Amino acid sequence: MSVKDTKDRLIETIRIQTDIAKLGMDLGAIMALVTERAQTMTSAHGAVLELAEGDDMVYRAATGIAAAQLGMRVKQSASLSGRSVREQSTLRCHDSETDPRVNREACRQVGLRSMVVVPLMHAGTAIGVLKVMSKERGAFADVDAETLGLSSELIAAAMFHATQHDQSELFHRATHDALTGLANRALFYDRLRQAISQAQRAGGCVAVMNLDMDGLKPINDEYGHRAGDAAIQEVAKRLAEGTRETDTVARMGGDEFALVLAPVDGHEGAHQLCERISERIACRFVFEQNELPLGASVGFSLFPDDGHDIEALVEKADKAMYAVKRSRTSHRRRV
Repeated sequence: MSVKDTKDRLIETIRIQTDIAKLGMDLGAIMALVTERAQTMTSAHGAVLELAEGDDMVYRAATGIAAAQLGMRVKQSASLSGRSVREQSTLRCHDSETDPRVNREACRQVGLRSMVVVPLMHAGTAIGVLKVMSKERGAFADVDAETLGLSSELIAAAMFHATQHDQSELFHRATHDALTGLANRALFYDRLRQAISQAQRAGGCVAVMNLDMDGLKPINDEYGHRAGDAAIQEVAKRLAEGTRETDTVARMGGDEFALVLAPVDGHEGAHQLCERISERIACRFVFEQNELPLGASVGFSLFPDDGHDIEALVEKADKAMYAVKRSRTSHRRRV
């Protein structure tokens, strides 16, 4: 690597440090930033931040080719990431098809062929790993591992700082939305995978519900972003109160929410849940003496009737939700 390339990577590492500091206590945003920058810095095809949770390594932030596997769990004892945590050392895999240390099935599922895994260490504890990956064999050199190593301790320290050095709080913050306290995108996919796995073993249906708030932009424009945040928090509260302990309610970002509902009584049962949730959200809401109009467009898909693939189920629910939103917009225009 040239002197210029080395300098550029050092500058980028400093920028990452600065941007992490700007994010403050938002652990989910920190993890998303880290994976995005790690992929860019190493010219990788994907990156993932895995946390060590019990016997598993869990994908809690992912980009590139790993993005579709958000929430995936792999046994620590059967993965290179788990070995990196146990040995507290940086590990490289030149070819996942010949390396006996890796979980070959998981590598094929992600689509990776080579990778670098760096442990995230803080106060002598490995809390997880930062991993970059490529679809090609032997894609990474020593300098890539060194580049990731420069940032790994800072990343782990920032994660612990966001949780006041409490490891149990770290895992909560890593899986929950900072504004609403609901599950975040990573935990949603984790819970969805688990619900489908359970349904496959025991039978039954799982509903994937996508929900988009109606009218958040006018609230922000007329009353300010404090009112907009209050509206998001109120919708989150109504969703949490209107679902069961077996369900998962997640904020996916902005004014978008998603739910895993299990078990449900087929399409009719899922449809009734959608109607109840829509009615609950549309109830009167007053913020600082201003009545804010709350509403939501809701759509769903059903496992196994609408498919078995997670991404396909989420996409189908999303399309159903937007169909509802378009019909409401068209109705308002006619009125």
